[in-house]
Amino acid sequence: MTGPLVLIEPYADRLGGHHQRTLEALAQARPCSLVIAPHGIAREAMAGLREAGARLVTAPAGHPAAVLLAASRLVAGLSRAGLRVFRSRRWPRFLRRLPHQITLIARCLAEASALRTARRLAPCAEVVVILSASEALHGAAALLGGLPHLRFVHEQVTTEDAAVRFLGRLARRGERQVLAVCPTQAVGDQFTAAFPDLSAVVRAFAVDDGRRLTYAERNGGRTAFDIPAGEAAVCLVGGWWPYKDIGVIDAALPLLKDPLHLVVTGIPLDEAMLARWRDLPNVRLHMMPGPVSEAVLRLVYAADAALVTRRPGVGKESGLVMDAARLGVPLVVSDHDPGLTARLSGRPWALTFTAGAPDALAEALHSVIRQPPERPGPEAPHLLGMHSAAGQADFLTRTFTSLRTKESRC
Repeated sequence: MTGPLVLIEPYADRLGGHHQRTLEALAQARPCSLVIAPHGIAREAMAGLREAGARLVTAPAGHPAAVLLAASRLVAGLSRAGLRVFRSRRWPRFLRRLPHQITLIARCLAEASALRTARRLAPCAEVVVILSASEALHGAAALLGGLPHLRFVHEQVTTEDAAVRFLGRLARRGERQVLAVCPTQAVGDQFTAAFPDLSAVVRAFAVDDGRRLTYAERNGGRTAFDIPAGEAAVCLVGGWWPYKDIGVIDAALPLLKDPLHLVVTGIPLDEAMLARWRDLPNVRLHMMPGPVSEAVLRLVYAADAALVTRRPGVGKESGLVMDAARLGVPLVVSDHDPGLTARLSGRPWALTFTAGAPDALAEALHSVIRQPPERPGPEAPHLLGMHSAAGQADFLTRTFTSLRTKESRC
């Protein structure tokens, strides 16, 4: 008998984002999936997973899993303390990096705990995949967890310093039980450079659920934010993290010569910057404090275009770009990632501008004001490498089968 799909999501406790959306979509594609969330599950995500018939596990199963999770939480506490102590730039660089190195160890221990839980609850699993995996200690997670698995590595934020590399070498044999899945070629190239002996493939993480925005939702979004028909509106979604170039927006908005409605949601945000935007003569700012539910987020996306700005060289998969494609929302997007820019080239629903160039962004926004772009068709998700949830589940199954040893334990 075929075992369940085991989906491990360390970020399931965070509301919003394409991590949770992909988790729910995969669970719906494969009923009776086992979802393991070592840090808990957000209430909205929990409801969707239960509707999908998934089995939800938020506590470690068995003594080894419990010990590993307790150790992870202890180490994570040390990391948080270190971040407070060494946050000043007066400290040497290796000390400022130390808390981040400790975080890598904490994440590894949490993953190992989840894998131990999966091994106990689903010994004959069809697939075991960590949907948001750490960028380091891959073999250690498999060795401590005692289970082969796939792991989506979304970005290379923190590289391994000497101590963590030493731990990785001690667990090198565990790397034979791991296959990394990188959402973009840029991340894949970074990953291969850091771990040349670890197996990896490139595959988009986000999935297409086919739920494009309806005409009623688009009208409802304008009504909710009191945006009159015929007036241009752009949405800015998601927290203002360092890899996002919010500064270029701050410099571009004062250059607008015509009115533009800007709908902003996310967490964290810069309140001082928002206050400046409110005072600009041609900006009509609409705020929806985050995090927000999926239903509210769809109303936010009911704009003439979604604005995505990132710093040059950021190559991680953009959940915002993927959301826009699957929902049928035009894009105003920086050319930060050559691979993404090449895919969007020539598409009438995507306006690209030079990353970090306020003048270029202002001109793109003027284009939206003058004539809103046409909406992307249902083929847009495929053009960006997205697959259906069923197709993604089939890919994970095939890939995991190739990873497992020939002698089945079942």
